[in-house]
Amino acid sequence: MTYPNDTNRLSSRSATLRRRSVILGGVALLAVGTAGSAFAQAATTAPAETPAASAGSAARATNPSAATLPKAEGTVDVAKLMSPQALPDVVIGKADAPVTIVEYASMTCSHCRDFHSESYPKIKQDYLDTGKAKLILREFPFDPRALAAFMLARCAGDERRTAMVDVMFDQQREWAAAENASVALLKIAQLAGLSQDQFKACLQNTELQKKVVAVQEAGQKEFGVSATPTFFVNGEKYAGALSADEMAAVIDKHL
Repeated sequence: MTYPNDTNRLSSRSATLRRRSVILGGVALLAVGTAGSAFAQAATTAPAETPAASAGSAARATNPSAATLPKAEGTVDVAKLMSPQALPDVVIGKADAPVTIVEYASMTCSHCRDFHSESYPKIKQDYLDTGKAKLILREFPFDPRALAAFMLARCAGDERRTAMVDVMFDQQREWAAAENASVALLKIAQLAGLSQDQFKACLQNTELQKKVVAVQEAGQKEFGVSATPTFFVNGEKYAGALSADEMAAVIDKHL
């Protein structure tokens, strides 16, 4: 298992200050100008999509028998974990799937990016698309840019939020380290159908900002999340980016 580095971990002593810095830093980011010729050239075509594997395909993308079953770091009350959050959960997979995966992630976390680019497609093929499991990604931003990215994904609408998150992770290297975050994020937002005015209004939505931070704070206070990614599989806690085979082994344990 690969664990996050210190930039993706909150200590109990610094948690409050870090949360405040996220809010204040987010406000600072909103102050970045969002008008002018710099925004005139934006991407107009979405990246090519990879056809999803058939749910009935005999070929598996994962091999759980090849992995050592990760040891859970503890368990949480599933009913409490699945209780309504400050923002509604967006379910990937069938709502009645027997295994529920709740992931707390930060959009600027490289380990979260690696999981979504390397492990998630395989898990989606073998478990989410087949009705064996469902995945819920919850916001746990560590910095202002992650906060802004999560806000934009929400503003794209529930039906586009998952695709927006996928693109954010796919293009993380381009926008997370960009000199002008607003320019880079606007291009992605426009792929999701947001206009420049909608983009600006989204990032100035203080109520949405508070709700994203509330999801983060609930994850930390109620479920002990301090690093990203952190997964809860039917209530069992796993901190760190699991490989596809490791995640498959954990899911199979609950089937």
